Amino acid sequence: MQVTRILAVRHGETAWNRDTRIQGHTDIELNDHGRWQANQLAHALVEEPIAAFYASDLSRARETAEAVARRHGARVQIHTGLRERSFGHFEGQTWAELESRHPEEALAWRKRVPDFAPPGGETLLQLRERVVGTVEQLAARHPGEQVLLVAHGGVLDILYRAATRLELQAPRSWELPNTAINRLLWSPEGLSLVGWADTGHLQTHEEGQTLDERSA
Repeated sequence: MQVTRILAVRHGETAWNRDTRIQGHTDIELNDHGRWQANQLAHALVEEPIAAFYASDLSRARETAEAVARRHGARVQIHTGLRERSFGHFEGQTWAELESRHPEEALAWRKRVPDFAPPGGETLLQLRERVVGTVEQLAARHPGEQVLLVAHGGVLDILYRAATRLELQAPRSWELPNTAINRLLWSPEGLSLVGWADTGHLQTHEEGQTLDERSA
């Protein structure tokens, strides 16, 4: 049985990441540091055989993927199924503002209640169904090959949980750094984890900051 190798990457940093402002489906472009991260990622993956390049349609993910694809003379294929979780009316607020204005909702979010949805947004259950279904669909196109998927913190969190068979409410003990290289395998039996949060390509100029899906 042939497997599909997956390079799963979170987009580069944005101004809203820096401000800990909730992005969700709001389309925020990379900041200068995020573009530097994307270029470092492209350099790190230049020798990797990559059969296809996929990204969320949000510009922060698309820009990151395009930096890598250019080095390979390839084009990025856009898929809305790789979008960040929708945070509805909470988008644009900082985490501190959310806790102050909506303490009950903030607590449900922090506790990772699976069926909790921000007003106008998605539940974790809906996010998992969308993300896992999308990644399985894309990976099934490339048996025996390697693909790049550039997405968001919430998406990467779901993929880690799916690959390690962890429940949605399990506390997170893994990092989700911007443009870290995460390696997964997919077969019809599901996802498995090979390596996670490789940031060696960022060590010359990285601040070691981890921004999770609350500001993705």
